[in-house]
Amino acid sequence: MLTVETTSNDMECLGCLRFDPQGLIFIAVQDADTLEILTLAYMNREALEKTLETGKIHVYRRSKDRVMMKGETSGMTQDVTEVRVNCDNNSIVFKVRPHGPGCHEGYHSCYFRRLDSNTGEWVVTSERGFDPKEVYRGQ
Repeated sequence: MLTVETTSNDMECLGCLRFDPQGLIFIAVQDADTLEILTLAYMNREALEKTLETGKIHVYRRSKDRVMMKGETSGMTQDVTEVRVNCDNNSIVFKVRPHGPGCHEGYHSCYFRRLDSNTGEWVVTSERGFDPKEVYRGQ
């Protein structure tokens, strides 16, 4: 696991990032071991700063209008091992070590369906790690 400590240089580097007009930046979360994309999300500056301070993924949930730590409800947190920014400074890739499934549907990745080229149907390609009805009961 990467120990993430912020310095004044880290915060200055945040100034080079290009957030959209709503103050958000697009992120991809990738399993550090398998390189599988786990999810795509948005961060605002607060979520990014919390991620860098804690070493755990925080996202901005537009539907709830707030910053949340990934795994806040399910316990399936993600430890950051590496942070990369694209050439335009407008998206970030976080490599992580996940503590359980990364998808709120209970799958390792949000990309658990594959298009079958023969039938044109979506096929589930992995097993659920948890039942979302149990984990998110009362949400």
